[in-house]
Amino acid sequence: MKHGAPASSPRGRRRPRVGWLAAGLIALLVVVTAPAGAQRRYVVGFANLTEDPGATVEGTGFTGREIRESFVLAARSHPVEMVFYDNQRDDARALQNAEAAIARKVDLYIQYHRGAANTAVAEKLKAAGIRVLALNYPVPGAPLYTADNLAAGRLAGEALAQFALRSWRGQSTAAAVVGHLSATADRVPERVQGVTEALAQRLPAVRVTAVDTKGNPARVGPLLGKFLTAHPTGKLLVAATDDATALAVKAAVEGAGRVHDTAIVSHGVDRTIHGGMNDRKEIDPSNRGSIVIGSVAFYLDRYGYDVLPLAMRMLRGESLPARVATRHILVTASNVYVEYPPADMN
Repeated sequence: MKHGAPASSPRGRRRPRVGWLAAGLIALLVVVTAPAGAQRRYVVGFANLTEDPGATVEGTGFTGREIRESFVLAARSHPVEMVFYDNQRDDARALQNAEAAIARKVDLYIQYHRGAANTAVAEKLKAAGIRVLALNYPVPGAPLYTADNLAAGRLAGEALAQFALRSWRGQSTAAAVVGHLSATADRVPERVQGVTEALAQRLPAVRVTAVDTKGNPARVGPLLGKFLTAHPTGKLLVAATDDATALAVKAAVEGAGRVHDTAIVSHGVDRTIHGGMNDRKEIDPSNRGSIVIGSVAFYLDRYGYDVLPLAMRMLRGESLPARVATRHILVTASNVYVEYPPADMN
């Protein structure tokens, strides 16, 4: 026994205990660290309506590129890898993009397209076992996230009516809806319907005149001039279907010397009408006297933040309502920095 320590000696007893302790620590590290490394990451495809930088979408001043950027930024908060496609407002391209997404083996596909191809796209993706979330235009069998143009129009009409009842009660008042009124593809007629319904409910004696610019803000001046001539006195309520039109209406009213008789509400809230602390836009806390009293937000530049949480719910196996609508609100000088904080303050 002189050649080594007895099995029962302190030295002999400690060795196995150290081994057990080391093994226990290793097992604990495995248990603690494994879940973080094992978090599932998903591949989400987003097929945009258009990536054309000069093309606006949904009858507003926003572009498809702004929508795409919102998904890029929002994806940072989710375990997803985004794969982007451009449908180019073309059915054939939309089908090609769906086939590319199937080959890429995406886990979920967000389809933003207006056209007959949506049916074929749905069939292809279903056959491949890929879930679909539709954006603004229905895809058979897929939940839909969409702007609610009718509700947005009602908000605009309600805002104009409230302003008239508060500031011009008892005075002669006329109203007009100005913009690309015939843009059925962008569902602008629903916006117009909402405005007229709200005005008719709150101001039943006020007649609403339709002024269709066919999508050309340069036509606002001549067309609105006829409306102003027909109403040389009294107060004027104007609902513009988009922000560019609202600014053109403001310029026309100023040129006609009718600023003090006019109130304007718009739709969209793009950066032409709001901005940072030094931009001095129409909707700004330092410009509370503007005749553009507000614009109904569509938040297209935040779609990624609204849509990706829905996509994550689908990826976790949850069911979504058949239709989820944008939360439209009226943005004015009093709440614009709440909804759109200026870059200077971020």
